[in-house]
Amino acid sequence: MQATTDRLQFAPPPTPGLLRALVLALLAHGLLMAALTWGVHWRRDAQNLSAEAELWASVPVAAAPALQPPPPPEPVQDIPQQAPRPAPPPEVETPKVDIALEQEKLRKRKLKEQLAEQEKRKAVKLLQEKRQAEKDKLKAEQLKQAQLDKAQREKDKKQEQLQAKQLEAQRQKNLQRMAGLAGASGGPAATGTALKSAGPSASYAGRIRARIKPNIVFTEDIAGNPSAEVEVRTAPEGSIISRKLLKSSGDKAWDDAVLKAIDKTEVLPRDTDGRVPPELIISFRPKD
Repeated sequence: MQATTDRLQFAPPPTPGLLRALVLALLAHGLLMAALTWGVHWRRDAQNLSAEAELWASVPVAAAPALQPPPPPEPVQDIPQQAPRPAPPPEVETPKVDIALEQEKLRKRKLKEQLAEQEKRKAVKLLQEKRQAEKDKLKAEQLKQAQLDKAQREKDKKQEQLQAKQLEAQRQKNLQRMAGLAGASGGPAATGTALKSAGPSASYAGRIRARIKPNIVFTEDIAGNPSAEVEVRTAPEGSIISRKLLKSSGDKAWDDAVLKAIDKTEVLPRDTDGRVPPELIISFRPKD
């Protein structure tokens, strides 16, 4: 008994409201018993039966044993009372202000992430534009360098051509100078490289006509002033080897007079260089 008293002293305090709960439980049980009783009474009143019965036995029946006193009750052992479980802490309702703050923080966090993503994309775009600008600049520099190289090559080519022309002109001058030193008979403006010109001088044809024309004997009247062309071949010393009429003047008498005059001349004068061309074509007109 003393142990039980000590244990109750250190037991947790009784749960508040236990008496009120016990009263409510008794009240509820009383109402339940009243309801059951009323229900049974209602059913008994509804059944109005009448019956008669007669009990008898055909054989003798032994009597029941006498009533024995009930056995003494067993001593009740003290059952330790279990400590009541602590009630769970009441749920604290989250204030709406905290939810709004959390939503605002979440919105700001998302906005910050979006801004950071935009800055990152902008930085990547700027880097790509910078690289593209560097590529374009390098390409432009390469193109400019290629144009400069092309212009330099053209300039070098023109310079080489000019130098080649100058060298050729210098070579021609040297050849002319060498030909002059060797006794060339050309004029100061002559551009040939031979010691002497292959053809006669410009005044040689007039000298030939002046030599032959006094030997022409022609007294007839002729209409117009026709020309007779004659080919004359000569020896190196100037003597006439042959003559041939290449183009008639249309007047046979004039043609014959020109041919006879050439035969009468026999020898032609030398040119300014002391030579007589081996072949000459001379034209004669009656009124020149």
